[in-house]
Amino acid sequence: MKQSKTVLKYLFVFVLVTLPPMLFFFSTQQRKPFFNAQKDLIKIRPGYKSYDYYIQRQLNKTLNPRLRTIWMTRDWDRKIKVFSRFFQDLKRQNFLSNASKCLCVGARVGQEVEALKRVGVTDSVGMDLVPYPPLVVKGDFHHQPFDDETFDFEFSNVFDHALYPEKFVGEIERTLRPGGICVLHVALSTRSDKYSANDLYSVEALVRLFRRSEVVHVRNVDGLGLDTEVVFRKKRDSSK
Repeated sequence: MKQSKTVLKYLFVFVLVTLPPMLFFFSTQQRKPFFNAQKDLIKIRPGYKSYDYYIQRQLNKTLNPRLRTIWMTRDWDRKIKVFSRFFQDLKRQNFLSNASKCLCVGARVGQEVEALKRVGVTDSVGMDLVPYPPLVVKGDFHHQPFDDETFDFEFSNVFDHALYPEKFVGEIERTLRPGGICVLHVALSTRSDKYSANDLYSVEALVRLFRRSEVVHVRNVDGLGLDTEVVFRKKRDSSK
């Protein structure tokens, strides 16, 4: 009987000593694949059976009469104030100047363009599927209607609407001048609206798309539903 108690005592001590490390080991083994799988991921949302279907879905939002009324009335001054604050911060960090030639990609009715002009960056224009003169010209961000190396600065908060993220980024890099700046506002901690074509899960996944640029600044922002600002500079020798 005494021997049985001794065996049970040693067994209890063994379990007490070995169980916590084993639990920790197995818990980390379960977490790691999930974390690594998400870290470098951009997921294209299903349901886009053709490019024409994708374009029509984007136009459904852009041409929505209720949304356009909101963008041009209730949201107009509010968004201009928010964008102006962002652009003033970028000027203070020398990513943007009054002499910059600027493009806003996916600008809808052009609040960000108006904000640039109000902070002194007068050579600014927006691009969207539906033009809104004089602030926004017609264009598809997968196939920008501009010559190579046209702009010093490009801004966008619609990366999540790109069906082909590589083309979206490739067109920005094509139309940026060497040394030019691209600023993207993206959502990492929340999923975007129902018209989004992709979901971004990390800054690393975005950085990998910029093959001719280097990331120079990342920060958290409260950007009209977006939470992260990523700043890229196009390499002066973009062949490297």
